[in-house]
Amino acid sequence: MTELLRAAVSPPNLLSTGLLIFVLLYWLTVIIGLLDFKTLDLSTHPADAHLGNSDLHHGHHAHLGVDWLNNALAFFNLGRVPLMVFVGFVSLPLWVGSILLNHYTHNSSFALGLLFLVPLLLASLFVAKVLTTPFVRLFATLEQDAAAGAKPLGKVCTVLLPTSADQLGQATLRAEGAALVLNVRAASNAELRKGDTALVIDYDAQRRCYLIEPFDAAC
Repeated sequence: MTELLRAAVSPPNLLSTGLLIFVLLYWLTVIIGLLDFKTLDLSTHPADAHLGNSDLHHGHHAHLGVDWLNNALAFFNLGRVPLMVFVGFVSLPLWVGSILLNHYTHNSSFALGLLFLVPLLLASLFVAKVLTTPFVRLFATLEQDAAAGAKPLGKVCTVLLPTSADQLGQATLRAEGAALVLNVRAASNAELRKGDTALVIDYDAQRRCYLIEPFDAAC
């Protein structure tokens, strides 16, 4: 145990140990009720929400970039499970991998340990994806129950992840003062992009998502 503690605070393992300690302290504050487990959850906004006409061209490229980022985050289940749940599943394999790799390479250099963290982080992201996948349905059910209590049908939402009749996306709406994130699909052949305004018209129990259609507030 002493050897493990010594390795944990050695220079090449400081960053991974610091991340693990941060996660443990965060969940401790959640357990004792000082924080909600979604306090540090992801918050995304339309990339061109505040762009003027002169920024339209740049806003288009920013929009594509944000869409790519959101799709990448969705691949790793971010947005489908709370951020700190995902970070928790990343931090442990990252820490274990850092301890083992630096031990067996006899590395005591902070710089080399930092270099080792790059492949270790990538591997840990995929490990976290696998470990969090069983929780996606659990959190989807919890969100569905919360959404059912808030009655999203007939309310206007904002698209977070692009969606069509065949592509699952996400949308957010405010109900009873709280922001809800819903899994959605387009009810028709229309394609809705991030930032579009839509109306929640139905719930598809078989595919476990809400059906939305484009909505023009000016109409």
